[in-house]
Amino acid sequence: MALTKADLIDSIYNRVGLSKTKSAQVAESLLEIVKKTLEGGEDVLITGFGKFYVKEKRERRGRNPQTGEDIMLGERRVVRFRCSGRLREKLNSQGKSIQELP
Repeated sequence: MALTKADLIDSIYNRVGLSKTKSAQVAESLLEIVKKTLEGGEDVLITGFGKFYVKEKRERRGRNPQTGEDIMLGERRVVRFRCSGRLREKLNSQGKSIQELP
């Protein structure tokens, strides 16, 4: 199951103690900052978590899955994510205790 924006707002509300309205404003502001930064072509680096970056995709040939017809997919920009080494270690250490990690 995915973490939704509502779940994120609830987590802020429960952990920080802000009102639901303020928690929603914090979440919205954070997401807006990330969106604007990526739209501007800059990377978003969150230490210990990972890096969001924009990748330019060139035009390529594709196929319509419903009709099988060949089509040309235009150039586009996509957001990519690369997780930090620390996060990768935590994800891959399931079953190990936290004390065993360096």
